[in-house]
Formats: sequence, structure tokens, C-alpha cells
Amino acid sequence: MVDLILPICIGLAVTILFSFIFRNSVKVDKGFSLNYFKLSYRRKMNRTLINIPLIILLLFIINVYTDWGILAKVWLGLFLILCMVIQFLYNFTMWKKKEV
Repeated sequence: MVDLILPICIGLAVTILFSFIFRNSVKVDKGFSLNYFKLSYRRKMNRTLINIPLIILLLFIINVYTDWGILAKVWLGLFLILCMVIQFLYNFTMWKKKEV
């Protein structure tokens, strides 16, 4: 259980830290930027759309190479899809709000 909780806590801490560091920085809307936190909401939305095939591939690999039960695989798939939809909708609404 600790093996699962520790990486999640570290990931959340890094995400919160970067959100505060790059909060008032100039956002990139054209060109390449590896840093997600420096992107505009439009670019974040586009990156979310680009990640959909990667999530589908990840779910396929998990389905083939793990011995988890069908219920765990379904819950994981639903969780990942729900996270992607929420992230897309949030970035879309913020993009439209900032565009005006």
C-alpha cells in the first residue's frame, strides 16, 4: 500500500509546486514547450487530446500484461477516461474564459 501512496503523494506535491512557480509566468501559445505549466489553456487542451491515443495504448498494455481482475481493469479504465474528460473540459472552459 505504501508503494502506491508514496509516488502519488510525490506527484501531487510536484504538480502543486510547479503550479505555484509558473502561475504568473508568460504562457506559450505558439512553438514548442516541453513544460506543461508554461502552456496556454488552448495548448493544454490540445495536449490532452494528443494523449488520448496514449491512454488507450496504456489501457491495452495493462489489459494484456497484468493479471489483475476484470473489475480492477474496468475501474482503472474508467478512472483514466474520467480524468482525461475532466482535464479537457477544464482546459476548454478556461481557454474560452481567458479568450474573451
